[in-house]
Amino acid sequence: MGHLNDALTLAASVTCAYLAYALYWDKKPQLAKLPPPAADVADLIGNTEVVEIKSLSRYTKCRIYAKLELNNPGGSAKDRVALAIIRAHEQTGQLAPNRGDVIFEGTSGSTGISIAMLANALGYKAHICLPNDTSPQKIALLESYGAEVEPVPPASIVDPNQYTNAAAAAAKAINNNPDDPRRAIFADQFESDYNWRVHYATTGPEIALQVPSVDVFVSGSGTGGTIAGVGRYLKHHHNPRTTVVLADPQGSGLANRVNYGVMYDTVEREGTRRRHQVDTVVEGIGLNRLTHNFSLAEPIIDDAVRVKDEAAVAMAKWLCTNDGFFWGSSSCVNAVAAVETALRLGPGHTIVTIACDSGSRHLSKFYRDAAKANPTSVADILDLNK
Repeated sequence: MGHLNDALTLAASVTCAYLAYALYWDKKPQLAKLPPPAADVADLIGNTEVVEIKSLSRYTKCRIYAKLELNNPGGSAKDRVALAIIRAHEQTGQLAPNRGDVIFEGTSGSTGISIAMLANALGYKAHICLPNDTSPQKIALLESYGAEVEPVPPASIVDPNQYTNAAAAAAKAINNNPDDPRRAIFADQFESDYNWRVHYATTGPEIALQVPSVDVFVSGSGTGGTIAGVGRYLKHHHNPRTTVVLADPQGSGLANRVNYGVMYDTVEREGTRRRHQVDTVVEGIGLNRLTHNFSLAEPIIDDAVRVKDEAAVAMAKWLCTNDGFFWGSSSCVNAVAAVETALRLGPGHTIVTIACDSGSRHLSKFYRDAAKANPTSVADILDLNK
């Protein structure tokens, strides 16, 4: 009986192996294209995949694709920016590894996570200033990386204690101290020229190779670097007729700036807003001031779609239950804007947007609301955006 059991076990193992081989036979060409071992975590940044959002393509009769920037090792598109800023400051001698140098940044989360990851890998310390209403998941992740985390109350950019101003001041204090052997930089993602340039040099060309004919590029704007860099590349080197569309959450003034030339949103009336900066549950995009990076995007942005919180939340639930995508809040804003744009243009267009980060960073706030949403169709989501 023992020999019989052994034989049956072996037969089952062979059958499973055969089924697995048969199942993945069609993937053999892709396996041959796997990259060689990376040198370090920085070497893993970029060359992210593109995937079609099937449910949205079916509804709009367009092809709607997402560039999976959430598959960068730090979990977001901000890995590219963080690495570009660090390398640039190394070249100028402002940073040198393993001497205790500190990278300061003011961020709502994702850029700080990218900096913390790369600081550990490249021999630096990370000090991150962020609004104290940032999602607990992002703060916990920063702390897990060993970054020094400094939460500050949300405030206007004119306030010296606003999170980006706090980061800049702390970096300056180290550099102005003759008794401190360390050097410090303020990454300054909102104003850094390296931000849009890295997307112009990498993200844009990748999209052009992966999707040979891009009719529309849809992106939100936090700093403005992604939409500026990718939009400029696509228009200059891919297809000058590519339409660039800004996806903007409620409470942000950027959509009004694009569509009407006025940086103002009625939700931002004094006494009515929940947050000091942008009145929305969405993190990572939306602003009520002009940054250097957005100023470079503005001339090439053709249209803007304003997305209400309710629509973004419903889209999160829809993508999760219909496509298996568990995406962050800004990615869901992008998806709503992509659908609105597709319907306005009509069938047959190819639209590319950005999946910025995972929903795992938004569990306590955004996905708390998404869990209660129950859209039965894409039309339900669009009705919420009216």
